[in-house]
Amino acid sequence: MDVIEVRPRLLMLRFPIGQAYVWADGDDDLTLIDAGWTGGAPLIGEAIRSRGLRPEGLRRIVLTHAHRDHVGAAGELAARYGAEVVAHALDAPVVRGEAPVPDPVLLDWEVPLYEKGLTVPVAPPTRVDREVADGDDLGFGDGARVVHTPGHTDGSIAVHLPRHGVLFTGDTVASVGQVTLGVFHVDRPRAAASMRRLAALAPETVCCGHGDPVTGGAAAALREAAERDAAVGTVRP
Repeated sequence: MDVIEVRPRLLMLRFPIGQAYVWADGDDDLTLIDAGWTGGAPLIGEAIRSRGLRPEGLRRIVLTHAHRDHVGAAGELAARYGAEVVAHALDAPVVRGEAPVPDPVLLDWEVPLYEKGLTVPVAPPTRVDREVADGDDLGFGDGARVVHTPGHTDGSIAVHLPRHGVLFTGDTVASVGQVTLGVFHVDRPRAAASMRRLAALAPETVCCGHGDPVTGGAAAALREAAERDAAVGTVRP
């Protein structure tokens, strides 16, 4: 696992497919945005410790949506460290294993990418301690807020830290090579509309579920991508 400092207080933990993020409000107040792969809890703990932080300080795990590469280690981490697991109310039943993972509507060029994504270990049913909705305060980052971004899944969310100019987009947005609309959406037009909503937030730092964080010219890059990718169905990564 690669551990990358995106900016002070913010780390990225990169898995072979996808990534998670750690936001530190202090040694004893850490938040994990998404949870990587099933079985990854020991690696995540070691990664946090390698940067001088204490995994025992993990207070919450915020899941941007219910896909396996985002939920994977959440249950094990919560059991180890007593962290609260947070998800949108519409995706919470999927995270818990009470409802099936929704099938995306794939474009032709997405099919081989999707088949590669299925090599990620399946996430086990995972408890959700707190169900959230659009606008909810998440209790970290000096006022982190939920932004409901339906389209990738019905309960996809972004996490916005307005006082720090940081936006975690989940898989609504990708940054592989350039900032683009993400892939594998259950409703691509709704995902594009959600991307335009995120662009209106004008963040300084954009952290996507796939691809490198954008730390320079992020607001402009997101805005331009949202305008370009409004022609849904023609977009390629």
